[in-house]
Amino acid sequence: MTSPTEDPRTARTRAKLRAALLEECATRPLDEVGVAALVRRAGVGRATFYLHYPDLQALAVDACADVVREAVDALHAWRGTPDPAVPPPALPAFFTGLAPHAPLYRGLLRPGGGGPLGDLLHRELRAYSRRERELAGAPEPDLVASAVSAAFAGLLADWLHGLIDASPDRIAGRTWRLLIALHRTPMP
Repeated sequence: MTSPTEDPRTARTRAKLRAALLEECATRPLDEVGVAALVRRAGVGRATFYLHYPDLQALAVDACADVVREAVDALHAWRGTPDPAVPPPALPAFFTGLAPHAPLYRGLLRPGGGGPLGDLLHRELRAYSRRERELAGAPEPDLVASAVSAAFAGLLADWLHGLIDASPDRIAGRTWRLLIALHRTPMP
């Protein structure tokens, strides 16, 4: 995640650290990854790691931040009137694409949608949903945006943790119908 004002060296170092973490977590859980192994894989010094991140969890959230953006984009990948029976193609693709890093996501997203990745997902999805509702002149933008973001984060987390048994296509369809229902619920 590079900002336009970020120094290119900083961006390269952070990218190396994120890639090394994803490689390390492909073979073992985050709580078994050590900073020493990570910096060795990334080809940077331990001090460099701590210059960029306070701990492994902060690096992991940064490395997984793209999945949050992908989730928000997948939920809003439609135009016109959404069809509750058919989720936008980006939504099943999003759920399918989680498999390679699912153990890492589970470590950062607790059942029910909490955890550092869940918090980030909730904030970003809530902000996007709220903004979209306001632009459309829909009622209760704060209330519905909170409900949508909490429901999605909880469903995603519970599915990743195996508490909801469904294929990626099935969970995408069920999630889509629930979120459409939340958006369409009449408000007093």
